[in-house]
Amino acid sequence: MTETLNPPMVRSPQNKTFSICLAEILKADVKDIPRASTGLGLNYIGYWLAAQNLALIPVHEPAAFQWAGWWIGRLEGGDGYVVMAGTPSGVAWVPPGVICGSGEVIEGWVIAPPALSFPSRGANQGTVEAIYRFADSGAPGEELKSAQLIAGIGMEGDRYALGKGHFQSEGRWGQALTLIESETFEALASEHGVVMAPVETRRNIVTRNIDLNALMGKRFRIADVLCQGSRLAEPCAWLQRTTPKGMLRGLVHRGGLRADILEDGLIEAGDPILPDTST
Repeated sequence: MTETLNPPMVRSPQNKTFSICLAEILKADVKDIPRASTGLGLNYIGYWLAAQNLALIPVHEPAAFQWAGWWIGRLEGGDGYVVMAGTPSGVAWVPPGVICGSGEVIEGWVIAPPALSFPSRGANQGTVEAIYRFADSGAPGEELKSAQLIAGIGMEGDRYALGKGHFQSEGRWGQALTLIESETFEALASEHGVVMAPVETRRNIVTRNIDLNALMGKRFRIADVLCQGSRLAEPCAWLQRTTPKGMLRGLVHRGGLRADILEDGLIEAGDPILPDTST
């Protein structure tokens, strides 16, 4: 389970009832769902779900929405969220103490996987092939023979450790370290005709012989440094502007892994990467 970084201690009323509904749908412990002291806390919850290959999708017209599966709604006149289901949909479950309301549905959220399947190679151990850091969001990459990883911060001298990352956000999971498989670039060339250097993806670590998708939501070690896979490093429109045409399609579900650093330590090119078996 991905751990929160400096989570709020108290849940807002919205976050509380939403989290209870989410826990009911996922059969999860509500204590594991990130807290927020104001609003829903969608950033916290969104990154928690991403580690499980899930995403929250807002419903455009909730009053008319029909969905055979579970979804989360809020009704006019109610004071919290409820679980909806059915075609047409109705209220399937109301958290204890919540006033459901009797008006139309005014807000809705669906929980669904962004990927129905992931490329998988079944490789459970590998090595560090290359290490890169970037001084800021627009700086060229610097290849390193070794790098210091700082728990809860990032790679020493890298833009996210310095607070200069393009998508920097305090407390956000998975911004400390990024990894990508060297095999991805071979697939880009053979399957899509896209030739690009690993440094162009602006990932910190290029790996060899390990399935990074399989590390999502799990702990692993680079040499002796403990890390945790937080979410996939999917490609984005910003990266597409600076890389060869066709990159975006080729990197979907192959863009690597975003990770958090849980222990300080030095890593070097050639170091092993292994799932953590200490817990």
